[in-house]
Amino acid sequence: MASTGFLSRRHRPSVIPGFRATLGFSLAYLGVIVLIPIAALFVKAGEIGFGGVVAIALDSRVLAALRLSFGASLVAALINGVFGLIVAWVLVRYRFPGKRVVDAIVDLPFALPTAVAGITLATLYARNGWVGGLVGPGTWVGELFGPKGMMIAYTPLGVVLALTFIGLPFVVRTVQPVLADFDVETEEAAASLGASRIATFSRVILPAILPALVTGFALAFARAVGEYGSVIFIAGNIPMVSEIAPLLIVTKLEEYNYAGAAAIAVIMLVISFFLLLVINVLQRWNQSRMQA
Repeated sequence: MASTGFLSRRHRPSVIPGFRATLGFSLAYLGVIVLIPIAALFVKAGEIGFGGVVAIALDSRVLAALRLSFGASLVAALINGVFGLIVAWVLVRYRFPGKRVVDAIVDLPFALPTAVAGITLATLYARNGWVGGLVGPGTWVGELFGPKGMMIAYTPLGVVLALTFIGLPFVVRTVQPVLADFDVETEEAAASLGASRIATFSRVILPAILPALVTGFALAFARAVGEYGSVIFIAGNIPMVSEIAPLLIVTKLEEYNYAGAAAIAVIMLVISFFLLLVINVLQRWNQSRMQA
């Protein structure tokens, strides 16, 4: 019976026929676009050997750049996870003047060139910028952070700011349709049973949207790890302080050290793959736990 069910599912008619042809085309397309470039990257990094890759990975400058790239990406993704959920909630649950304008603004980081975003953020948050000047020395807000005020641009904080900017739409657009499809009557039933607003959100709404929220978090994190254009203008690019790993790869390429650049790229790829794998495993575990 089990084999019959498997065969029936396997040979179930589809709107678009040609399973073998479409599967072969999909695998060939993924191979050309994804697998072959990644394989070439590993081959190029292999020119310096495993010991050379390990030596580059343990270099203090590379470690500092990797720590900033992944650390800032994680912080930015967490910030977007919180505020992206709030933005999606407002866009789905409330009606207000200019709602469509706000909804369009969310997609602005998608359409805006990353270099333009970086220049704009650096101009706004520099010491002489509109926002950076408000928290600089000589202002009452800046004095809260010490005599020198608060420096945003050309610091790791500026990196987090840029990565938060480019990652927000991923969380909003992932959570928004799930919230729109959520049955409001479930909330009303919980409220009628005496559940508080916090209990309703934490026990009814959050479990339903958590898989989408985790997916948006993972997408924002993955996007931030490889970001280059919007970061280099606001980071300051100071080695051991505000230098990101993608910039270090470009520096290696400018020095014609292609194997070294490939080695850093492979290290980032392995770390990113491991982190995304952990996120997917946790997401599947949460789904199975909720179903149980």
